[in-house]
Amino acid sequence: MKDYRPKEISWISFNARVLQEANDPAVPLMQRIKFLGIYSSNLDEFFEIKVATLNRFAPLGKKAYPLIGGDPKKILAEIQDIMWTRHLEFDTCFSNIITELEKRNVFFMNENNLNEEQKRFIRVFFNETVRPKIFPVMLGKNIVLPPLRDRSVYLMVKLSNSIEKKDQYSLIEVPSGLIPRFIVLPRDGEKKCVIFLDDVIRFGLSDIFSPFGYDTFEAYDIKMTRDAELDLGDDLGESLLNKVSKSLKKRHSGAPVRISYDSTVPEEMLSYFLKKMNLKRNETFVPGGRYHNFKDFMRFPNILPSEDSDIRREPIIHRELLSESSIISVIRKRDVMLHFPYNSFNMIIDLLREASMDTNVSEIKITLYRVAKDSSIANALINASKNGKKVTVLMEIQARFDEDNNIYWANLMKEEGVKVILGIAGLKVHSKLCMITRRENNAFKNYCIIGTGNFNEETARQYTDHYLLTSDKRITSEISELFNFFVMNFRHHSYRNLLVAPFNLRDELKRLIKNEIRNAESGVDAEIFIKVNNLVDREMIKHIRRAAESGVRVRLLIRGMFSLVLNSSTVNIEARGLIDRYLEHSRVYFFANGGNELCYISSADLMSRNLDNRIEVAVPIYDSSIRNELREILEISWKDNVKSRILDESLSNKYYRGGEVITRSQDEIYGYLKEKHGS
Repeated sequence: MKDYRPKEISWISFNARVLQEANDPAVPLMQRIKFLGIYSSNLDEFFEIKVATLNRFAPLGKKAYPLIGGDPKKILAEIQDIMWTRHLEFDTCFSNIITELEKRNVFFMNENNLNEEQKRFIRVFFNETVRPKIFPVMLGKNIVLPPLRDRSVYLMVKLSNSIEKKDQYSLIEVPSGLIPRFIVLPRDGEKKCVIFLDDVIRFGLSDIFSPFGYDTFEAYDIKMTRDAELDLGDDLGESLLNKVSKSLKKRHSGAPVRISYDSTVPEEMLSYFLKKMNLKRNETFVPGGRYHNFKDFMRFPNILPSEDSDIRREPIIHRELLSESSIISVIRKRDVMLHFPYNSFNMIIDLLREASMDTNVSEIKITLYRVAKDSSIANALINASKNGKKVTVLMEIQARFDEDNNIYWANLMKEEGVKVILGIAGLKVHSKLCMITRRENNAFKNYCIIGTGNFNEETARQYTDHYLLTSDKRITSEISELFNFFVMNFRHHSYRNLLVAPFNLRDELKRLIKNEIRNAESGVDAEIFIKVNNLVDREMIKHIRRAAESGVRVRLLIRGMFSLVLNSSTVNIEARGLIDRYLEHSRVYFFANGGNELCYISSADLMSRNLDNRIEVAVPIYDSSIRNELREILEISWKDNVKSRILDESLSNKYYRGGEVITRSQDEIYGYLKEKHGS
């Protein structure tokens, strides 16, 4: 009996839940458009990383089984079969959204159906804004086509002279990174009109090419998705920064893993371009519609404000942090838990600002994984350095797709006197830790922040995460030891309170699960309640399944990949996945522990890479009131019968509709925390 599902297949099911949101008439229309963008962006990354990895392992055959959990060729074939269906679902969803937009008097225009006023507008816009940003590549016998950039849209253009019957081909990159992909046009009566940047370029082709004698033009979209994994090599004498920097330059020329193109392109024209790109037709070629790169819909102009497309809840200022002027003085007395995006992330920034100015603070240490483009966190650390504090930053420069931004901030902080450690060879540092050291009563006292998400004010408005603020010495002393390890990798500490990967997290989780098994077999109530993004590690799945078979009640809230197969013979395990306005990102582990409940928040998903190849931290929640608060939040999530899907054997994504009261958990959690934390 099949009891393990390849993580890549379960990921496709997760992204299908995102597409469900885009197709749900109950979701505000502008938000549905953004979900289209999220789905497309997710899919790009899926092919860049997961499919690319399978392609790399495919030549190994059976030797790859232990590494990826199956036959890479069979998994790739299954992905191909499923994705054809998903492409059709996506096209139908996009068509439905266009219909709904038209019902609200919003229309997509193209270069052929503009009125005179719109033509004048586009002509000016093209010549002043677009034309300076496009540089056509003219193709001929001796011209080698440069590699197509990953995630960029290009126009394959055929230029013709109707009199001389001569043809020429050109390639134009659509500069959507420099100019918005969608341009709002002057209204046509009551109609609101939008045009793709692609069509603006099509409109302007005659202005570019007519001086060369061409009078007829055809243009079709093509997009290439490339292998985006970094090849860091094994040169021990080369710095990690140099390895990452070199690999980033190669990312745009990685092996193609998916090529999407307009299916209406004439076969002769497509063959010409493929020959110029030195490509042969295979399963990576995906015929599609007129437009590609739907990730740009994440930045679609908000032309229907009455739709209330993005409800802005006022972030809750935790009343305990308002009760005194100093946040540090609050943490000295008691632990505080913040829940984003429900609470205001400004409280984290305020804490770092306070520490940067406090004359008794001597040192600040922090791990940074993904940093905001305009990071208040990084600026607070720079300010602390300017104020004479010793500031140490562990900057993980291998944070996928954030490498450039992290390198930028690492270099800037170095220039400002911050000590920057650029990761650890062989281990990604994924833990979310900050430690503030303060002189008090002729001694040093540590104050720590331990979170499930990044120190990033941008994602904190969109991702659900938990952050513990504590001065509990049981925790802070071990955080201090971990920061010592970051500086001197040979210093390894034995952790009694923290669960730290790759040192003791896996073994401690197994021990906690086995403890529940013993309790269940002894007739004691036993329960495991876990919320993570991904559950794919085979050993963890084996122990969870064994616990359920022994009588332990197991509840799993899994946002993304889920490799544990539930079937008709499965007992005592329920699993659900939640997709809503906020991205469910927190990781929480609960164990009944014979009535003395244990709770951890963590940076770690239950994946082999997290448990074995990364620095991850799970911190125990010792404060009973905070533990009860977290339990209540998870129980609210579990009761969700609006946005929660049942993760069944076939991953059919059926909505959970149980319970007597309608519960949309993200709304309910905000209300719960507003009453509990609000001033």
